[in-house]
Amino acid sequence: MAQLPLYRTAEIENFTVGTPEVLESFFEHIPYGVVFEDDGNTGYFYAASQDGILDALHIYNVQDVSDKHIPNHVLILWDEACTIAALCINDYIHAVFDFVEQAGYCRNGFPEAHGEWLKVKDRLLDDQLLDKLLSRKPI
Repeated sequence: MAQLPLYRTAEIENFTVGTPEVLESFFEHIPYGVVFEDDGNTGYFYAASQDGILDALHIYNVQDVSDKHIPNHVLILWDEACTIAALCINDYIHAVFDFVEQAGYCRNGFPEAHGEWLKVKDRLLDDQLLDKLLSRKPI
């Protein structure tokens, strides 16, 4: 089955892990968006609405990244229908928000799902789930 194309909407070239940085991707025609943030200690990917944070996904702890001195390429990608957003670092998808299913997934499944917005409890992103998400027919 063909995968949905993902489109680059925001990026940081030559990003150094542990350098405080915020990368946002919002659209005027949809009521939600996503934000990647490195606060100097951790990296998180957030689903957000006009009312605030809907969900947060842990990407990394700066102290645990062995090659943090190597520049990275950070992208926020969306599908054409603006229902799936992905965080891609160095051509590897680390996290995905599915706004139709109201779900967030990341490679370490942390933190546990909680909050009113979330409808899916299993948050672990693996390649099989990623393929399933990206091959779903658009709405």
